[in-house]
Amino acid sequence: MSALYESQLSQLQLLHRGKVRDIYQVDADHLLIVASDRLSAFDVVLPQPIPGKGEVLTRVSRFWFGRIGHILPNQLTDIPLDAVVTDPAERAQLGDRALVVRRLKPLPVEAIVRGYLIGSGWKDYQRTGAVCGIPLPAGLRQADKLPEAIFTPSTKAALGAHDENIDFDQTAALLGRDLAEQVRDAALAIYTQCADYARTRGIIIADTKFEFGQDETGRLYLIDEVLTPDSSRFWPADQYQPGGSPPSFDKQFVRDYLETLDWDKTPPGPELPQEIIDKTAAKYREAEERLTGHGQS
Repeated sequence: MSALYESQLSQLQLLHRGKVRDIYQVDADHLLIVASDRLSAFDVVLPQPIPGKGEVLTRVSRFWFGRIGHILPNQLTDIPLDAVVTDPAERAQLGDRALVVRRLKPLPVEAIVRGYLIGSGWKDYQRTGAVCGIPLPAGLRQADKLPEAIFTPSTKAALGAHDENIDFDQTAALLGRDLAEQVRDAALAIYTQCADYARTRGIIIADTKFEFGQDETGRLYLIDEVLTPDSSRFWPADQYQPGGSPPSFDKQFVRDYLETLDWDKTPPGPELPQEIIDKTAAKYREAEERLTGHGQS
């Protein structure tokens, strides 16, 4: 399977190269978003790509966008890729990694929803008995299912910096209370419906990150990626056991490997063994196959 570390498109202006996505200007109202095969862990972009990863992210996002349009409008357009990337070689380079989307103004928060107690939420809970200022029952174990899903937003850090968890009042201060409530309610509704569906496919969505944007009228849209193995923790339901960190279909597999190294989690990231690259690519493909019922080999 081919790998794309960085896209190179001569016909379009590159606006931004993020941890994973390359963003190009199509015109005043549209962007081309390319999901590369780069992998970031602990907010550091690793030096090797995961073959096929960007295609999985794009197809899975497109799948979810199609399922949740009744909750909130999203960034997708019906403009075909070959209408904006007309060079056959450049089009072939992209494979299934690119989407033509509406140009919207991103909100300055990441809308994180947690259904289970894991990651930084587990660390917060151990210290304070709460996550992002939300009190939780005493005696919960790592990876326990929460009584109900909670909204635990964070700031959006610049490349190389770390996001910071914030509480709802801080979110309201950044966005205004009405918009913060819209974001919270939409994020919880999307997570709840999609987590229920994923469970029927043998996947637990432990937590996830959404991003939202607005058009010139202030209307709210779902943007970026949705419920992918990059933006979410996916656990196989048949192997779920609270009290530790469950096995996963997402990049937690890479994080767990990196935690075994003598690395201070600052750039440059370490080289990954080929075995880790291959297993990670396989996990991404299996997540897509389970969720959507089809995938690419």
